[in-house]
Amino acid sequence: MAAHYLEFERPIAELEAKIEELQRLSETAEGVGMDSEIEALRARAAELRVKAYAKLDPWQKTQVARHPERPHFVDYAAGLIEDFVELRGDRKYADDQALIGGLGRFRGRPVMILGHEKGHDTASRVKHNFGSTRPEGYRKAIRLMDMAENFNLPVISFIDTAGAYPGVGSEERGVAEAIARSTQRCLTLGVPMICVVSGEGGSGGAIAIASGNRVLILEHAIYSVISPEGANSILWRGSRTAEEAAKAMKISAQDLLKMKIVDRIVPEPAGGAHSDREAMLQTLGDVLEEELDSLAALSADELRARRAARFYAIGRSGL
Repeated sequence: MAAHYLEFERPIAELEAKIEELQRLSETAEGVGMDSEIEALRARAAELRVKAYAKLDPWQKTQVARHPERPHFVDYAAGLIEDFVELRGDRKYADDQALIGGLGRFRGRPVMILGHEKGHDTASRVKHNFGSTRPEGYRKAIRLMDMAENFNLPVISFIDTAGAYPGVGSEERGVAEAIARSTQRCLTLGVPMICVVSGEGGSGGAIAIASGNRVLILEHAIYSVISPEGANSILWRGSRTAEEAAKAMKISAQDLLKMKIVDRIVPEPAGGAHSDREAMLQTLGDVLEEELDSLAALSADELRARRAARFYAIGRSGL
């Protein structure tokens, strides 16, 4: 059984609890064979999962994007990148572990990777500040992108944050300026940059490392200027619900593709990326390889021109 079920997964949870109970009974009761019953229930659970995930609404997708078992940057780095060497610090103030980056090889190709890290338990979430990056994190990203350009390395970024950290210290050290400069550096890079919205892409904290040549999004990830809770609070003064806000904001991968804010949806396994990490890594790896190959022959000027044209076109399609 999974350790965590979402509200819409309740029927699946109940069925998998029965499967677990039957398995225990089968192991303890001699001569009682329940294999056929267990297999039938497993098939039914798989069928329910496929049906549930085929018709998720924007709020349910928000819940999946925030799922505590969803793969994070460290999982993608471990599964996709060989010889990963983390590079720490912004050379100005400190090392921010909410945003991690470094050098490695993706299927034999030297790359620079960076991305938000939320953590997977209490201790790691505190260490990584729940993925909410401070100014020094974005200045580290700029430093890594500078290095990538100097050594002609493609950049792969993973976006998964509710937003940049809004604390007093963050504001004192210029978080808005750091986000703006990181966004600018993405747009001016002379090497290919592929951005993957892997979970929750929130506000300027997300776009600071998501302004690449190609913006990919996982099937059940979200990408928005503000969280549904924040939109409800600011726009409606809390008079409605986050669920209503999520539906009104068009934050799902499918809506974003229609508006040409993202370029491609990466399919997730039935049950979400957290249900089968190996399958998710394989699918994403194949897509990344294809996208990098498509940009490999372009010159620095062509990469910048295409990137500029891509972002200038957003909002001008008449949708």
